[in-house]
Amino acid sequence: MSGKRRDDERLTVLLRGVRAKGTEARWCVVGAGNGGLAMAGHLGILGYPVTLYNRTADRLHGVRWHGGIKVDGAVSGFGPVQLATSDMGEAVRSADVVMVVTPATAHRSLAALMAPHLRDGQLVVLNPGRTGGALELRKVFADGGVTAAVVVAETQTFLYASRALSPWEAHIFRIKNANPLATLPSYWIPEALGILNGPFPQFVAGSNVLTTSLENIGAVFHPALTILNAGWIEATHGDFDYYLQGITPAVAKVLERVDAERLRVASALGIRSMSAREWLYLSYDSPGRDLCEAIRNTESYRGIRAPQSIAHRYISEDVPMSLVPIASLGAMLGVPTPVTDMIIDLGSMLHGTDYRAAGRTVESLGLAGLTLRQIRQMVGGVAPVPRRKERRHG
Repeated sequence: MSGKRRDDERLTVLLRGVRAKGTEARWCVVGAGNGGLAMAGHLGILGYPVTLYNRTADRLHGVRWHGGIKVDGAVSGFGPVQLATSDMGEAVRSADVVMVVTPATAHRSLAALMAPHLRDGQLVVLNPGRTGGALELRKVFADGGVTAAVVVAETQTFLYASRALSPWEAHIFRIKNANPLATLPSYWIPEALGILNGPFPQFVAGSNVLTTSLENIGAVFHPALTILNAGWIEATHGDFDYYLQGITPAVAKVLERVDAERLRVASALGIRSMSAREWLYLSYDSPGRDLCEAIRNTESYRGIRAPQSIAHRYISEDVPMSLVPIASLGAMLGVPTPVTDMIIDLGSMLHGTDYRAAGRTVESLGLAGLTLRQIRQMVGGVAPVPRRKERRHG
């Protein structure tokens, strides 16, 4: 038996062991912002032992003082947190599942901090990966000499629409109906879902990390909508409903063009990706004859206010970590992305930052120079085949 096959069989046993632990499995949530507080609090309410990590200790004082997180909205209750720490080793070493809930701009540095502390049988999930998150983690772990047998996964989007009300309180507006998840390689998806579906039945199988990456709807909704509403944001400090008032028929036309370019890049990779309008219907039951109408019919967006300034992650994260990799893939595959390129250039100009240089590219994702077949083999892998007991003749 090959060494790879032995390693895969051992990892399968370890992952099934985590699943068998049920509510005794230990979870670490990395990030104590809007999403991290919501997820850690929800896990605590469900009875799972939770560790919360944040790079700055000051952000954790409220959780430490109260012993957990108060959650209201779609989930209501008090979720105990066993440990709140700014020490990555302390946070990760004892965890069975590591849920990374931070802006994608932090993924690379967090992966480097995490790498020395990983152990066999852990599941590391980016919530979400944006575009190319799992591929980036894989490369950072490989470059960092990680030998532990861990499974890396990413979600298509974040599970909740949520906001932090204080350093120890979170409001969950809505939990999405379904959120595709993929592992790298994809044959680990069933084992990962076997663990994750305990607390989160909303996670469903994605095809592979190319699909979850190219169905990154934040790439469509966030940068262009923020940039096209920059005047209103600066004049009111974000005192309007971001989606329901910020979207107009003219603005929606630009978002539809960005969406169409994303779909063409996905198609060039051999992926049938859903449109932003289809995604709204599947995630939020939002009907609409066009994207503008579908967004306005999304009740879960009601009350979500616009950013208070244009110095916001909807540009600083979603341009380099969502749009730049889509444009880079398009350039490699010969797919023009003129509207996406325009939004990248506008975001770079508004922030005075070269987001093309700072963002994810086919080079930083480890895809440069690969053929389409090689890329698909990388993300798909070859599934481990369980050994059959040999028949003994005699």
